[in-house]
Amino acid sequence: MTSTTGVDRGVNGVTAAAVTPAPHPVAARTRGLRKVYRSTVAVDHVDLDVPLGSVLGMLGPNGSGKTTTIRMLLGLVTPTAGTVELLGHRLPEGAARALPEVGALVEGPGFHPFLSGRENLLRCAAAEPLLATGGIGRAVGEALERVGLADAANRRYRGYSLGMKQRLGLAAALLIPRRFVVLDEPTNGLDPAGTREVRAVIAALHAAGTTVLVSSHLLSEVEATCTHVAVLHRGSVVAQGELGELLDAGDNGLLVSTPDTTVAVDTLRDKRIPARVTPDGLRVDLTTTTAPDVVATLVAAGVAVHEVRRQRAGLEELFTRLTEADQNGAALSDLDGRLQLSPVEEVSR
Repeated sequence: MTSTTGVDRGVNGVTAAAVTPAPHPVAARTRGLRKVYRSTVAVDHVDLDVPLGSVLGMLGPNGSGKTTTIRMLLGLVTPTAGTVELLGHRLPEGAARALPEVGALVEGPGFHPFLSGRENLLRCAAAEPLLATGGIGRAVGEALERVGLADAANRRYRGYSLGMKQRLGLAAALLIPRRFVVLDEPTNGLDPAGTREVRAVIAALHAAGTTVLVSSHLLSEVEATCTHVAVLHRGSVVAQGELGELLDAGDNGLLVSTPDTTVAVDTLRDKRIPARVTPDGLRVDLTTTTAPDVVATLVAAGVAVHEVRRQRAGLEELFTRLTEADQNGAALSDLDGRLQLSPVEEVSR
């Protein structure tokens, strides 16, 4: 796990653990990544680490540079500046060695409309350098079954719904076991049942030790499936790290369970510690104090303290703080420095 050496107080009540970076295995890494289209800066100095064995959720508003970053990570777009390392190989020179072990679904699948789903996958499988010719039929059948398209395998692609097209793209990415899988909005067009199935596929990949990068605008899905998160805004990474640590970093509150709420509030306010009564208990703001100091203050005043726990921020709340910080007078460059969390040295598989 990441070694925490201290705590920095961030902008808008967001805190972050100050960490000492250590060498760690990664499936992908970018440094100083930049992409400019004429006068438009799509990506600006992105330093991204995708820890080996993790499920990293890439979040950001529309136009934040998520897809452009993914395309550069896969060698589909040439960076204006910066470097990309994929599965230990520097791109573009190492693309031929890295890419066969990478499965990707980027910006929606593209298949031949007059061929069936099975026929399209057979063509994709024939182009897989790591798939023996004799194993193509079995690989295609297993991939179709995995994404729930076995019954529609012989229907023409042009008759597929948006969700079915998305499933077929996912099947193409999973034709063979991969070391690294990149999914750009994989639940786009899926109904709730399909979304649950994609979540199960991601969980199975993670359990098998595959590294997964998921770009999504569905925060609830990211919170349910990902171990790590990277937040992009206006072409830059404003926060990245282990999901649990980022959520803890966005928390500056303490929830105290006590029958003596009136005395507790008065005691804390006498010490200039903001506190208020909520339906869940006594909510104490830790912006200017610490949890041990709050407990010590209450106990010294004779307040009965039954339970104390940190009040964790949700991913939606943290995302909003990060991407709207500049509208509240906070510079994102400040958040970039305060909320960068190093990925873990090794992810448990």
